[in-house]
Amino acid sequence: MEERVQNREKPHKCDVCMSEFSLKGHLRNHMRIHTEEKPYKCDICMSEFTLKGHLRNHMRIHTEEKPYKCDVCMSEFTLKGHLRNHMRIHTGEKPYKCGVCMSEFSHERSLKNHKRIHTGEKPYKCGVCMSEFTQNKSLRDHMRIHTGEKPYKCDICMSEFTVKGYLRNHMRIHTGEKPYKCDVCMFEFTVKGQLRNHMRIHTGEKPYKCDVCMSEFTVKGRLRNHMRIHTGEKPYKCNVCMSEFTQRGHLRDHMRRHTGEKPYKCNVCMSEFTVKGSLRIHMRIHTGEKPYKCDVCMSEFTVKGSLRNHMRIHTGEKPYKCGVCMSEFTVKGSLRNHMRIHTGEKPHKCGVCMSEFTSRGSLKNHMIIHTGEKPYKCGVCMSEFTSRGSLRNHMRIHTGEKPYKCDICMSEFTVKGRLRNHMRIHTGEKPYICDVCMSEFTLKGSLRRHMRIHTGEKPYKCSVCMSEFSCNGSLRNHMRIHTGEKPHERTHLNESYDT
Repeated sequence: MEERVQNREKPHKCDVCMSEFSLKGHLRNHMRIHTEEKPYKCDICMSEFTLKGHLRNHMRIHTEEKPYKCDVCMSEFTLKGHLRNHMRIHTGEKPYKCGVCMSEFSHERSLKNHKRIHTGEKPYKCGVCMSEFTQNKSLRDHMRIHTGEKPYKCDICMSEFTVKGYLRNHMRIHTGEKPYKCDVCMFEFTVKGQLRNHMRIHTGEKPYKCDVCMSEFTVKGRLRNHMRIHTGEKPYKCNVCMSEFTQRGHLRDHMRRHTGEKPYKCNVCMSEFTVKGSLRIHMRIHTGEKPYKCDVCMSEFTVKGSLRNHMRIHTGEKPYKCGVCMSEFTVKGSLRNHMRIHTGEKPHKCGVCMSEFTSRGSLKNHMIIHTGEKPYKCGVCMSEFTSRGSLRNHMRIHTGEKPYKCDICMSEFTVKGRLRNHMRIHTGEKPYICDVCMSEFTLKGSLRRHMRIHTGEKPYKCSVCMSEFSCNGSLRNHMRIHTGEKPHERTHLNESYDT
């Protein structure tokens, strides 16, 4: 028998598959593959095995016996082969090499699984959704999606996971461990995949391509999210307001509106934000950073969207259209504010005088009336203004610029609103109507002054004699009684006549 082993003589042949064996017992054991005979049975869990040694190894699961110990790290194993494979972690030995890409592996099974990448073979199929896998373990992990089983539990926060590797990665949140480091910028990552994806920032590689619009992505998940733009799929739904989202992260950020949670805090001014990106953009207020630059006029912006909106000034594009009056706008927010003219909605309320406004900007400008603040100053005459737009309009007094022109009579105006009011002279439009006597007016201010006839209100008071007036002009004329000013008096020339 020993001579056969040494001489590699194999006299015992399988009639089914022609495999040859040096020992009769090996052939007998082999035949059980074909006959499916499993004569060795576990008395505890009833598992069956073809070989006695397999049963002996299996029993160690129940007894928790681990007779094979690593001398380096003291890890223990139930099988001698497991210890042998483990030792390669310490020795760095990788005896199994891929003939296609030369990748090296410490285990023969790892090489076999790897080769399926090149062959495309996926022998393990899910009976529920027909997904295919290269490894049996991958199929086993996948099946937990269908069964809902999560056997791996975090002892700290009780989070549960379907795969052991997910738990291992999760534990680094608690430990703070980041074992994967970028050699270029020194960023550290908890998961190897995150480092791999990050490296594409430096290499510029974008391996995932959209078949519809040819957009390219560094990460497979971003392509998957992008595809929902084309499919219209929104799988993530808010249970509170039923809003739907294409990405789980968007839903998570949205939920903070309902909960009021603001986990991202500015270390400079203590402002709080629901979204990390909002904090990053906010920080540019403090740093002065404006990374987005217009190639036409060199204007700089803190947010990419602001640059995109600004470019429409140069292109003249107005993609947002009012369905009621067909007015067009460069910015979606402007259309939203405009629609409130039609709906009458005024969601922004002054906490001092209860005045209501259609836009947040209008409320902010209004608040300056109460605070008395005038942050915008003219560099020529030092006049101060409550809004940037008022300063801009004022500057035209100094420059003489009148950019708004009437197409009918060629009159020019410094402010767009004055042109609009002027046009009513030509059109005869009088949109402001008195609810009491039905009188019509071209200007809102004219209606306001007219209403004082009905209300008896006289808000303008003479500081000398306490007389009251309904309009500012009447007070101004009255004041000349006290000052003696006669602005309309004409000087008549004395004429001498010959008699």
